[in-house]
Amino acid sequence: MSDAFAGMVERQAALMYRVAYSLLRNTHDAEDAVQECLLKLYRLGGWQDAVDEQAFVVRAMWRSAIDRLPQRSFVEATDEVLPAHHGLNPELQAVKSSNEERLHRMIDALPLELRQPLLLSGFEDLTSGQIARIMEIPEGTVRTRLKRAREELKRRWYAAEERTYR
Repeated sequence: MSDAFAGMVERQAALMYRVAYSLLRNTHDAEDAVQECLLKLYRLGGWQDAVDEQAFVVRAMWRSAIDRLPQRSFVEATDEVLPAHHGLNPELQAVKSSNEERLHRMIDALPLELRQPLLLSGFEDLTSGQIARIMEIPEGTVRTRLKRAREELKRRWYAAEERTYR
């Protein structure tokens, strides 16, 4: 392995894993997707000519993870335990975990065109310009989709709350 590739892996591997996990919601699937993507990047070498290395690598990772999605159902609950919330009493921990799980399921149920920019923005802290380059769509479209995704999540959240208290 070349020193340049090893450096790129060191700089980008954690981000690649977060992108894969945000889509696949499974540690093993995310690790497999990262390994597969890194193999492709190493073989093809296109990352060396990228103007924005981070955007290039995230786009490649995103595509690798997307390729794995037909094998999984997004509406299923996550198959891993949510992390404990230290410092909260058990009742508050249960409520917080339940709310996080519900939010993840709602995000998972969003249409892919709304879910993608929301995950990249909300979980990876990428700007709308970076997301536009990764998804290869206009920046204005990214902003519109982010707004629609947030509005849809808000609508679904309050609808679920209303059903709960009836």
